[in-house]
Amino acid sequence: MTVCSQAPAAGTAVPVDFTDDLPPLGRLAPSPTGLLHLGNAWAFLLAWLSARGRGGRILLRMEDLDPQRSRPAFAAAILEDLAWLGLDWDAGPGCAPTALAPDCGPFVQSQRAPVYAEALARLEAAGHTYPCFCSRRELRLLASAPHPGEEGPERPDPCRTLGAAEQRRRLAAGHHAALRLRCPDESISFTDAVMGPCSFSPGEFGGDFALRRSDGVVAYQLAVAVDDGRMGVTEVVRGRDLLPSTPRQLLVMRFLGLRTPRYAHIPLLLDATGERLAKRHASLSLAALRARGARPERIVGFLAKLAGINPGGGAARPWELVGRFSPDALPREDLRVMENDMDSLAGAGG
Repeated sequence: MTVCSQAPAAGTAVPVDFTDDLPPLGRLAPSPTGLLHLGNAWAFLLAWLSARGRGGRILLRMEDLDPQRSRPAFAAAILEDLAWLGLDWDAGPGCAPTALAPDCGPFVQSQRAPVYAEALARLEAAGHTYPCFCSRRELRLLASAPHPGEEGPERPDPCRTLGAAEQRRRLAAGHHAALRLRCPDESISFTDAVMGPCSFSPGEFGGDFALRRSDGVVAYQLAVAVDDGRMGVTEVVRGRDLLPSTPRQLLVMRFLGLRTPRYAHIPLLLDATGERLAKRHASLSLAALRARGARPERIVGFLAKLAGINPGGGAARPWELVGRFSPDALPREDLRVMENDMDSLAGAGG
C-alpha cells in the first residue's frame, strides 16, 4: 500500500502548518490498558519536546474508552511514570482547571460521553453516517488504537445501501447496529512533518469506518478526532503505525468543522527481533527498567540519542533538551532496542 508520495493529491483537510501562528498545543494521550513501555516514553518525549521547543503547552488526555482493558491502576501508574521521566503538562488529570480551549475538559475520555453524543448527532443529522448491522472482528477493536493491518475492511459495507425502511425493521427486530461514517469517494491528503506528503484513497484506510460500536461504545477514531479538534490541539506527534488513522480523523474533523492539527508520525521502537514494542513487552516497561536500576535521565538521554539530538547519549533531563528537537533529525527507519541497551541503562543507574 502506497500512502506517501512526492506530491499531494487533491485533499479535503489541511493540517496546521509549521508556520501557523497559533500558540503550539501538543498532547500526551496514553491509554490505561497496561504499563508504559520504552516505546511510549519515546513518543511522549518527542511530543513534549516538539511543543515545548516552540514555547508551547501540553495537555494530557487519558484515552480509557476500552471498557474491557482500561484500569484505574494503570492510569495512576502512567501519571507516576510520566512524572518520573520529567514530563509535565499544563492541563489534564491532576491539574487545576484551565482555559486552554473553550471545550477542553474533562481530560478523561470515559467522562466525555455527552461531547461524543453531540458530535454523533451532528454527523447523523448531516447524513454522514449509517447504521451497520454486520458482526466483525473490527467491531470489537474500535475502542482501541488500531495496530498495523487492523484499519478495517476494504470491500464496500453491505449496510451502506440499506433503505430507511429496512434499517427500521432491523432495529425494531432487536438487531444492534454500529454507526459508520459514510466516506466520500476521494483521496484524503495531508503533509506529515516526518513522512512528507501523504495521500490515502478510501480503500487504503479501510473505507467506511465505525464511529460507535454496536454495544454503544464510542470508537477510537471518533473520540480522538473530536477531542483533538475541540481541545484546540495544534500538533500530534505519534508512532507511524497510526498513520492510516490520520485520514479517518481528518474526515471526522472536516465534517464537524473542526480545525485540524499538524501531524508528525515518528519511527517506531522495535525489540531485538524486529517486533514493535507493545505493552506485552513487560521487561521494557518503565516500571521494570526502574526496578533494574535505570534512572530517568539515562532513559531520556538514550531516547534523545535515537532522535538525533543527543549524539553522545549522555544522561539528560527533558528540559535540558528543549529547543533541540526537529523532525528532520529523526531517522526514517524504525529503530531496534537491543538487550545490551537495556543492560547499559540499568547499569548506569545509581
